[in-house]
Amino acid sequence: MLLTALLGLAPIVIVLLATSALFSAAETSLTAASRARMHQLEREGDRPARRVNKLLSDQETMIGAVLLGNNLINILASALATQVLTRVIPGGLGVAAATATMTVLVLVFAEVLPKTLAIVKSDDVARFLSAPTLLVVRLFGPIIYAIQWIVRRTLRLFGVRLDMEVDVLAAHEEIRGAVEYHHSEGGVESGDRRMLGGVLDLSDMDVSEIMVHRKSITLIDADLPVRDLVAEALEAQHTRIPLYRENPDNIVGVLHARDLLKALAAANGAIDAIDIAAIQREPWFIPDTTNLKDQLNAFLKRRSHFALVVDEYGALQGLVTLEDILEEIVGEIEDEHDASVEGVRRQADGSVHVDGHVTVRDLNRAMDWRLPEGEAVTIAGLVIHEAQTIPEPGQIFIFHHHRFQVLRRQRNQVTGLRISARLDEAVR
Repeated sequence: MLLTALLGLAPIVIVLLATSALFSAAETSLTAASRARMHQLEREGDRPARRVNKLLSDQETMIGAVLLGNNLINILASALATQVLTRVIPGGLGVAAATATMTVLVLVFAEVLPKTLAIVKSDDVARFLSAPTLLVVRLFGPIIYAIQWIVRRTLRLFGVRLDMEVDVLAAHEEIRGAVEYHHSEGGVESGDRRMLGGVLDLSDMDVSEIMVHRKSITLIDADLPVRDLVAEALEAQHTRIPLYRENPDNIVGVLHARDLLKALAAANGAIDAIDIAAIQREPWFIPDTTNLKDQLNAFLKRRSHFALVVDEYGALQGLVTLEDILEEIVGEIEDEHDASVEGVRRQADGSVHVDGHVTVRDLNRAMDWRLPEGEAVTIAGLVIHEAQTIPEPGQIFIFHHHRFQVLRRQRNQVTGLRISARLDEAVR
């Protein structure tokens, strides 16, 4: 009698467990599927990918419908097993036997096995099960909306409000995490990792963090005799040179080397006849709080590659170029006039001599280090920030897994540092 009952129950339980396995696989694969790949496949005309994207557009309803169907199937299978076994095995033993049997079967064949497969092949499984899942969502949709209404009202009693809007910052962090993960696995090279990270960092960085400081800007007095002004312009290493009058904060124009060469050619050697005011360009001033993404868009829209950075009081702080922003993405752009990794000199013992003006970001890229970039712009600023004082030459500090020794100081500015891997010796 027991054998007959079990043989009659087995096909029904197998069908229900198989259906439950499909629900479990759909839930796991759809939540783990790569949205980026699904969007790309949809753009290429893939219909299953389009169904996946449609399901993910209302993920809360999709998960609710799948869970509802899965629970109905599991409960039905357990109820049938309990009904059959309690007829054969009277009393509590029948319920215990049904519970133990269905727990093992559901756990192994309807949960662990399908979800393991769905995790390993999430994109393929999601596309394969997208059509039946979409049918289930449409079938159970009205019930799920009622359940969602009850859930949201219940959570509001505890002060929890659900917001299903996309978090842009979370999306950026997800991309950054994916890049870091694939880099650690060897799938993304260090150069590609830095470029992808540089693109994501543009919105978080201001022009003040990458600008050429005013102390390093080549300025020319617009009141100089034309011959002297032209001589200084030709000696400069840059193609765009700010012109000032009376004091360096009073920038009156920008002299472009190409405009100057055209004027020289037109003057036929009569340098004194050149009208500098006629060929100088209007200066473009931007606030030092402008983020790099906005400034990059401004450069492209205005078709200008050069801007002067001022603070809230209008005082000149520095200048930024399109090349400076692109270098934050692709790394240092060098030409025949540039020095390789200027200000960073590797030593035979493995340490590095670094000029104080070198930015932390440039040093990290040059040495593949992970010094914090949010505490200070320059390496000298980082040491002062950590030391909470302006250090003297010879002082040694150990922080962020590196050893910093101050080599040179000019007035209140740290101009030279020796940086090496952290040593176990105590700072004296």
